[in-house]
Amino acid sequence: MYTLKNEGIFKMSKDNPPALRVPDKSTVEFETLDCFSNQLKEESRQIDTLDWNRINPATGPVYVEGAEIGDALKISILSIELPEWGTMVAIPDNGVLGSLIPESQIKRLPIKNGLVQFSPSIFLPVSPMIGVIGVAPESGEIFCGEPGNHGGNMDTTRIAPGAVLYLPVYHRGALLALGDVHAVMGDGEIMVSGVEVPARVTVTLEVVKNAGVKLPLLEDRSVCAAIASDEDVERAVFEATAAMAAILMKKRGLSFNEAGMLLSAAGKLCFCQIVDPKRTVRMEVPKTILSGLI
Repeated sequence: MYTLKNEGIFKMSKDNPPALRVPDKSTVEFETLDCFSNQLKEESRQIDTLDWNRINPATGPVYVEGAEIGDALKISILSIELPEWGTMVAIPDNGVLGSLIPESQIKRLPIKNGLVQFSPSIFLPVSPMIGVIGVAPESGEIFCGEPGNHGGNMDTTRIAPGAVLYLPVYHRGALLALGDVHAVMGDGEIMVSGVEVPARVTVTLEVVKNAGVKLPLLEDRSVCAAIASDEDVERAVFEATAAMAAILMKKRGLSFNEAGMLLSAAGKLCFCQIVDPKRTVRMEVPKTILSGLI
């Protein structure tokens, strides 16, 4: 197994030098910072003292040998190890309820015995997931805090242990980086933070040749999903739904009309995050209908 410590980047780009090179089908452990670069360790600290240039770091990138343009990178998430504390914030004018927030707040939350203690009487079962995970985008550079077809800050709760994520490869080696782990997060992340934590994430990386993947695809024990992001949430909805319809047509031999009707009967459209300039949604299909994506 390969190990990669906090080689943090803040933009995903083909110009980032690899922090690690690995053969195809390698297992890699990523040590990540939280989305604040571990800056918020005390509730008494003021939000405005944050270095905002150090938000949403990702550990990497990892160059995967054999990954070429047109391939997909298959990322099998094996485990996520959590620390003993997480952090949440409320920031005026940020998030769905931002206009109602009177003043900023930092909340530190103990994590023990598989539970996050939100208050003296409220405990949340941990459900660790990866917020930022992506490859070098097709062109230019994209901040790690922004999602897109390359992945990035998708904040998708199903990107969790036991899941498999497929990302399109736009450049040789793929250049995968990840971070922004949450001990638990609600779909939508409406207050701009889940329970933010540094973590150790172990994944297996495998190249799928000529996969034809155009946007992030995910499968876990119960669903297959297509993930899309756009400034216009309706456009994101269209892209995720159209991608899943195309997969159903190919994998189940359905006509376009049949695929659409099946999604209308059995699909599940979910918000991943609605707080970034680009909103992220996913269209899920149960595995009783679709056993796999590739």
